[in-house]
Amino acid sequence: MSSGLKFAGVILALLFGTFATAVAQEQALKIGFLTPKSGPLAGPGKQMEDGVRYFLNERNNILAGRKIELIVADTAGQPAMARSKAQELVERDQVQVIIGPLATTELLAIDDYIKEAKVPLISPSALAEDVTQRNVNPWLLRATASTGQIVHPLGDYAANAGKYKRVATITTDWAYGYEAAAGFQRVFEDNGGKVVQKIWVPLKVSDFAAYITQIKLDADAVFASFSGASATGFIRQYREYGLKGRLPLLATQSTVDESLLKDMGDDAIGVTSSGIYSAAIDTPTNKAYVAGFSKAFGVDPGFYSTGAYVAGLFLEQALKTTQGKTEDKPALMKALRGAKLADSPRGPLAIDEYGNPLCDIYIRKAERVGDRIQNTTVKVYKDQSQFWTFDPKEFLANPVYSRDFPASRFLQQ
Repeated sequence: MSSGLKFAGVILALLFGTFATAVAQEQALKIGFLTPKSGPLAGPGKQMEDGVRYFLNERNNILAGRKIELIVADTAGQPAMARSKAQELVERDQVQVIIGPLATTELLAIDDYIKEAKVPLISPSALAEDVTQRNVNPWLLRATASTGQIVHPLGDYAANAGKYKRVATITTDWAYGYEAAAGFQRVFEDNGGKVVQKIWVPLKVSDFAAYITQIKLDADAVFASFSGASATGFIRQYREYGLKGRLPLLATQSTVDESLLKDMGDDAIGVTSSGIYSAAIDTPTNKAYVAGFSKAFGVDPGFYSTGAYVAGLFLEQALKTTQGKTEDKPALMKALRGAKLADSPRGPLAIDEYGNPLCDIYIRKAERVGDRIQNTTVKVYKDQSQFWTFDPKEFLANPVYSRDFPASRFLQQ
């Protein structure tokens, strides 16, 4: 072949490559979104969807030059359904990224499939410990925190600032409840406290009387973990059965999520919780976010909506790194894991080597401010790791937090 023909061939190849890249850039980026739109977790599921839609609307549905097509799938909060919907999103809808699901049990159900399919997954809500600990999923970026990471500081706060010695726990009888109760217990007892009672409540329970009446009245406080409608029902009945004002209530962030406070009203006042976010965080970025979100949806953003919003921020940062390209999935995943948010409604965020963020954890107290109830920040635990103050290797040598914590094989540290 003459040198002229070879040169022409090179030019054609370059032109074709440029054309192919341009076509790819013009194609919509398909994002799969897994969330409960039905079932007992539909309320938090809507908040999560509101968060991602608000994020995309702010950017006119364009990220790093790519038009976005959001494909929402209803998991109903069921692990088997979450797995089925994840498969549909990947194999039928050909999504390039998935955001979701909501619940810990759902995330655990799709974990193996995500590894097999090698599709980047951004978790905006599910806190399942082991996917960023002993069984790290290399295709997952957690945009929130791990369960223990959120409740460890509350255990410390309860023992030291609260001066509580005896605490009863009451949580949902599933993975999130187990991890929340165990993470709180571990740090609380490390600081001289004692969990004197554990009560497990089935997920679908709507009448909490049989469980609330079991709480030991000689405890100093109660630690609770519920979500959605269950949280609202529990908080109401805690007051109806005379425990409000008698036994201080400590809680996970989902128990008094901002999306629930309006309906809870004065029943929520006084509840102390720990979380990765509060609508009352006093920064310009958060104030603007709260104002815009509240105007759009008539309620303050909370854990679920902000988790989805921050998931969008991480994806946007990664797409800027890849110049909007998603064809090279390992490169996109590397960009996601390397993303840093210098500023977000939650504050600065960076990802550790396990795919989990280092972040501030807020101790909040629900109080009335004007005509609304808000979670006012009373203490900030800065730059928290999912391993608390423990050495990661020693932490990971122990079993994951579970219903039977402390297990006999749990190492003393």
